[in-house]
Order: sequence, then C-alpha cells, then structure tokens
Amino acid sequence: MRLFEAILDLNHRAVAGDASAGLHPADFADALPVIALTCIDPRLNAFFPNALALPAEDFIWLRNAGNIITGTMSSTMRSLALACAVKGGREIAIIGHSDCQVAKTTTNVLLDKLKALGVERSQLPENINDFFGTFGSERQNVIKACNFVRTSPLIGPKIPVHGLMIDVETGKLDWIVNGYETLPSSVQPQMPKLNFTALGVGDKFKDFEIGEMKFPEMKIGDAAFVAKPAPTIVVPPPTTTATLPPLKISGKIPAPPRIQPRPFPDKY
Repeated sequence: MRLFEAILDLNHRAVAGDASAGLHPADFADALPVIALTCIDPRLNAFFPNALALPAEDFIWLRNAGNIITGTMSSTMRSLALACAVKGGREIAIIGHSDCQVAKTTTNVLLDKLKALGVERSQLPENINDFFGTFGSERQNVIKACNFVRTSPLIGPKIPVHGLMIDVETGKLDWIVNGYETLPSSVQPQMPKLNFTALGVGDKFKDFEIGEMKFPEMKIGDAAFVAKPAPTIVVPPPTTTATLPPLKISGKIPAPPRIQPRPFPDKY
C-alpha cells in the first residue's frame, strides 16, 4: 500500500469512528515530506495536517485563495517547484474543500467587492476570470490544478500529483485524482532494429539499434559546431602537350565578292 492509499484508508476509518486508525510515517519515508496546496479558508486550520495523519515536519503546507493554479508557470507553480527542489517534497496533493466561498463568488460580485475596497475596474486586468482563476465547481478546480502541475516543466515526472476534496464538516477526504495512476510508465519502449537487407541495401551494414549510437558530449558554453580543416587539394603536375603540326591550307582562299553600290533615287 502506498502513502496516499494508506492516508485515505485511515481517514475514512477515523471518520467512521475507528479510534485506532493511524499512520506510521516511518513506513513511508521514501514518500515524505508531502506538499499540500489548500485554500486559505480558516476552517481548514483544524484539519491539517491531522486529516492526513502526518506530523508537522513531514507536511509542507502551501495556501492561496481557492487553492487555484492559473498556469504551468504561475507563481504557485514556482512555490511547488521550490518545495520539491529545496525542501525535498516527494508527493503533491491539491486539496479543495466543500462550501468554498471563492466558488460562490461570481465575477460581478468580485468586481463589486473590489470596488468597495477602492479598486476600480480600470485598474484590473482585462480578463478577470483568467487572472483570478475563478471557478464554479470545487472538484473541477482541483482537476484543473492537477493537470497544470502534472504538465508543468517545473515539476519532475516522478512526483505523484494527487487531487483531493475535504469536507469541512467532517474532515473526510475524497480522492478525485489518483496521482499514482497518472505517473508515466517507467518502462521505455525499445528502439526498433534497422534491417538493411530487408531495406534492399544488402549486407554491407549489419543490423544495429539506434539506441546504441554514440554522440559526442558537450558542455554548456561549448561551440555549437567544430569547424573541420579544409581538405588538402592535390594539384597534379602538368602533363607534356605534344606539338601540333603547322596548319596547312591547300589552295588559295577566294576573296568575297565586291559590293555593288545602288543608285540613289531622284526623289525621296
């Protein structure tokens, strides 16, 4: 059983009243610490990291309004990437919650609330929905965020990205995106062999695999190409030309006929 499989199992048991439900973090040391992105809703303070049965030192908690990710290179993605690279995060969980106020706030209501704070419409970006990442479904928002994280060039392909929902009344977790199922396969396809005989080239070349081809290694900053020395051109020595006999003309070449002048007319 993997880490989040165990977390979901014990969470459901605990919500059902099983007082013995618990997690032994040492059994999942290779998957810790966990990075979790949640909303800023104060009601979540009572649930994390207890809802995941994780000690505080194994729980990296990132928060923003609505647990929203707006793109693969957004500022939230930057924080997730640094949490992985610098803090050693091994698995990521995007955790939405029920009764999210961001989901209930329409664009017009948002503009009215901002105006009440002294922020005029002219001061805001043209596309309000894209900038603030507003959404109408908590579940779809989590799925969208997971897709951004999973396809971001800032996140390594070996890091599972899970999507969860937590009930703010009970603390029950529901699995929306299973990050283990979306990991790329570790088995790489074999490169095909080229059969030169079958291609009609003959047996001058033996069958070989493209994967066996060797390429020179270069460091960053090396020249993009190496100029080859110009080939030496060998000029053959001049050959001896045989002397041609003098040109002989038999007979006398006649002169061209004389041009007779035409008489000018009396009148033009």
